Amino acid sequence: MRYERKYRIEGLSPPWVAQVLRSHPASFRPLFPDRQVNNIYFDTPALDEFYQNVAGTPQRRKHRLRWYGTVTDQLPHPVFEIKIKDGELGAKESQRLPSTDWDDLRLLFRQIPALKYLPLRPVLINSYHRSYWGSADSRFRITIDWKLNFAPFSWSHPPINTQFLDDMACILELKYDQEDDQAAQAIFAHLPFRLTKNSKYVMGVNMVMG
Repeated sequence: MRYERKYRIEGLSPPWVAQVLRSHPASFRPLFPDRQVNNIYFDTPALDEFYQNVAGTPQRRKHRLRWYGTVTDQLPHPVFEIKIKDGELGAKESQRLPSTDWDDLRLLFRQIPALKYLPLRPVLINSYHRSYWGSADSRFRITIDWKLNFAPFSWSHPPINTQFLDDMACILELKYDQEDDQAAQAIFAHLPFRLTKNSKYVMGVNMVMG
């Protein structure tokens, strides 16, 4: 289990936020090159996972398929993830899947046990750019996400057809193990941002279906 602390930062560019991290006493530095993250989110027909998130239900789950890259009709090495939330702590279960393309998604979904036994269906597509940072002692990781795109899921249209763009903010997420919560206070103290509750899935459903 680990903590994931989120900040929605408006009015500041990703390079400016990156400069804040470079000057942080924890000496954050990039871990590897930026890349595009793509997701398909799943939910029940009644959107139970969406409403549990909005209500702040302490124990909840989120199901998504994730892959990386800018070629939108290809899914290289996708991973099906179940994000498990227990209060402020979270964990993740992952199932690696074979590479495929958009036309064969139905076949891919048949390989995912959760989609066989739970009343889940694909609901939302989103993509964004992400940079990865780590502290000098490797105890704390930060991601910065920007250019968030959203669209309702469609069997016929890959993410290139995203219809809703949130480019007014970037999302910073601080991730660390449960035993490092006390040490994290020093990290918070030197981040000039306000902690927020932010879910890309909730954001996307509100934009696409609102």
